[in-house]
Amino acid sequence: MKRPLATADGTIAEREGVVVRYDHRGETGVGESTPLPGWTESLDACRSGLADAAAAEADGGHTAAMLALDAAAVPAARHGFATALLDADARADGVPLYRWFDPDRRCQSVPVNATVGDGRPQETADAVADAVDAGFDCCKVKVGARPVADDVERIRAVRDCVGDDVTLRADANGAWSRDEAETAFEELASFGVEYVEQPLAADDIEGHASLRGGSVGVALDESLVDRRVHAILDADAADVLVLKPMVLGGPGNAHTLAMRARERGVDPVVTTTIDGVVARLAALHVAAAIPDVSACGLATGDRLATDLAPDPATVSDGRMSVPQSAGLGVDPAEVGPDA
Repeated sequence: MKRPLATADGTIAEREGVVVRYDHRGETGVGESTPLPGWTESLDACRSGLADAAAAEADGGHTAAMLALDAAAVPAARHGFATALLDADARADGVPLYRWFDPDRRCQSVPVNATVGDGRPQETADAVADAVDAGFDCCKVKVGARPVADDVERIRAVRDCVGDDVTLRADANGAWSRDEAETAFEELASFGVEYVEQPLAADDIEGHASLRGGSVGVALDESLVDRRVHAILDADAADVLVLKPMVLGGPGNAHTLAMRARERGVDPVVTTTIDGVVARLAALHVAAAIPDVSACGLATGDRLATDLAPDPATVSDGRMSVPQSAGLGVDPAEVGPDA
C-alpha cells in the first residue's frame, strides 16, 4: 500500500492474494481472492480452498466447484471463483455485471465515501479537508484506537474544519465497551455523525440493539463475518449493514443480503477490504445493482502502490463511475501482478 491504514484492529500495510480465471460459456471470467485474516481465512487456507475447488470442478463443473467452497470457511476463495464465474456469465450475456443482477437497472455511477485512518485531531481534520477538496461529501473516520474523549476531539476538529455540509461517519472496529459506546454516541450526536460502524464487539448483538434509537445510527460490519444476518435483522440491531463481498463469499451473496436488508428497512452499504481492482469492480457492481444506494466504501484504489490492472472506474465529485461494458469491465488478459 502507498500508506498504511491505521484502525482499532491494527494497521493494514499490504495486501496479498490470488487471481482466479475461469472459462465458461465461451468467455474467460476473472476473479480475485485477497484474504484479510481476522475477516476471512488466511492466504494459505484460501489457496487450499481454491485447489479443492479446482479438483471438484474437474469432476463436476462449476456447480461442484461452488459447492466445494464454503462461504463460512473460505469466503475469500469463494469470492474469487464466484466473481470469475459471474464475470464470464455477464460477458456471455453481453451485460455489465450489475445488470446481470438486475436486468432493468441502469446506473452510471454510485456515491462513495472517503476513509480517513487514525491520527491526531489536526491530522484527521486535514485529511478530511483534503478529501472534501477532492470532491467527497461523505467521509468515514476510523476511531477506537484511542480513548473516546480523544476521538470526540478528533471529530470536533473535523466538523470545525469542514462545516456542516459534509456527512461524517465513524468506524470503531468493535473497540468500545457498552459504556464507552453510549458516551461516544451522546458526544458524537452533537457533531451530526450519521452512524458509527461496529461500535461494540461482533457478537454483542443485544448491545448494538440497545444503542439504536438516537440520532446516531448503528452500522454493523464485523458482526457479519460469521454471517449472523438473520439474527441481526431479527434483533433490530442495525440501521445499516456494511457488506464486504470478499468477506461474504462473493458478489452474489452480498447482493442477496443487500436486498434482504432493504426488505427489512435496513440500509445496505457496500465496501471493500482494500482489494485490488478486480474485487473493487465486483463490489462496485453490487452497489450499482442496489437502487438509491447510500455512499459506499469503494474508493480505496488510491491506497495501493500497485494494482492488478488499469482501473476503468473513476472517482469524481464523490461518485464512482460504473463500467458499462460486459462483465466486470476489465480485460482478463490485462489482469496480473505486474500491472
